[in-house]
Amino acid sequence: MSRKDELLDGVMDVLKDNPNIPHEEETETVPETHAEENYNVPPVQTEAYQPSPAEYQTPPPVRQQKDNPNHKKKRKKKKKHSRLPGILILTTLIFGASVLLSMVIIGYGKDMFGIGKSNKTHLIVIPEGATTEEIANMLESDGIIKSHEFFTLFTRLRKTEDVYIAGEHFIRPDMAYETIIEKLTNIEEDGEGETVEITFPEGITLIDAAKKLEDENICSYEDFLFYFNSGGFGYEFEDKLPTDTSLKFQRMEGYLFPDTYFFTTNMAPEQVCQKIYMNFNEKMTDDRYARMEELGVDLDYVITLASIVQKEAATTNTMLLVASVFWNRLDNADVFPLLQSDPTSNYSKDVVKRYMDVVDETMVTAYDTYKSPGLPPGAICNPGIEAIDAVLEKFQSSYFYFYANINTGKTYFAVTNEEHEENIAMVEQQYAEERAAGN
Repeated sequence: MSRKDELLDGVMDVLKDNPNIPHEEETETVPETHAEENYNVPPVQTEAYQPSPAEYQTPPPVRQQKDNPNHKKKRKKKKKHSRLPGILILTTLIFGASVLLSMVIIGYGKDMFGIGKSNKTHLIVIPEGATTEEIANMLESDGIIKSHEFFTLFTRLRKTEDVYIAGEHFIRPDMAYETIIEKLTNIEEDGEGETVEITFPEGITLIDAAKKLEDENICSYEDFLFYFNSGGFGYEFEDKLPTDTSLKFQRMEGYLFPDTYFFTTNMAPEQVCQKIYMNFNEKMTDDRYARMEELGVDLDYVITLASIVQKEAATTNTMLLVASVFWNRLDNADVFPLLQSDPTSNYSKDVVKRYMDVVDETMVTAYDTYKSPGLPPGAICNPGIEAIDAVLEKFQSSYFYFYANINTGKTYFAVTNEEHEENIAMVEQQYAEERAAGN
């Protein structure tokens, strides 16, 4: 019997033993000889195959969904994003822009009406034929207005043809735009005093200048000295002044530029000072500042030295050589520690000590170059432009001494002390001859 027949007989036996399993009564059998001829498989003895009951359990039917034309497929819902953050950001931006715009409007409005601004007077000099734009730039640079564009726009909105008066005008930042325009376009006559012309000569001291102003009924002696030494008018040269002025007798001695000025009687002292400050500021050009930088000195150094030259030089022609003597001594301080200038000694005694409320011997001594080395703490007078330029020139010479005949105006220079002593004897002889001739 073939393997196949054995398997079939095993299945039939199982069916007979389990009547509950449906089967056909007749089963076609394959002849044994036929199987052997075709397969030629050696007989293998195995136990009859008996499937387990689980193999005959019918699986549950699969429920298939019928096509339904009315059936709608469920769409996957998209996740909705909240619009709240965007709305908050937009609201914040709008609010911020509104606040910023409001601040700008308020700022320009306060500037237009001069609200919360300084009441310090500024001197403005309007040139002939100046335009509104040029004047607006001047006002902005002086800190009187914040925006020249806004001021120009304001003047255009007034729809009036303004003609600006050339000359000096005193303007305050706390003035409204309308008031500023009126002051610049009108000549004020009411309340102004009589015009007074005053000339300050080269070498004048601040105290003498203050007396001169008071004598001409322009302003009081004390007020002028207070405002002039206080400064703070916003001019460029003020930023170049030293901060330590503890040993200075008059803080701004040397900065009253000798010139002819036009004031009015009973004029405000700060206005008087501004006119003088402006003149000095204009004289200190970029070229002069550049030269100071080349020499490695500051403005106060130059003015102090120039004040000594102004007092020492008998004529302007000798200022270069006089300045060279002091330069040589300053550059050779190890050999010549003292400048030994007579005018400095005179200033310390006749001005500093004389006009001090409480005498400070330290300050008095500091101004005397026969006792203190180097330059004094400050200028001893107000030098002219010739003395200032003589110092800036720093003319090269070999002189360390000079002696002048005050009567003739001639100055004698020397390299050595021996030569200097000879020059002194010669000048004294000249004085003696003059006295003899006079008798």
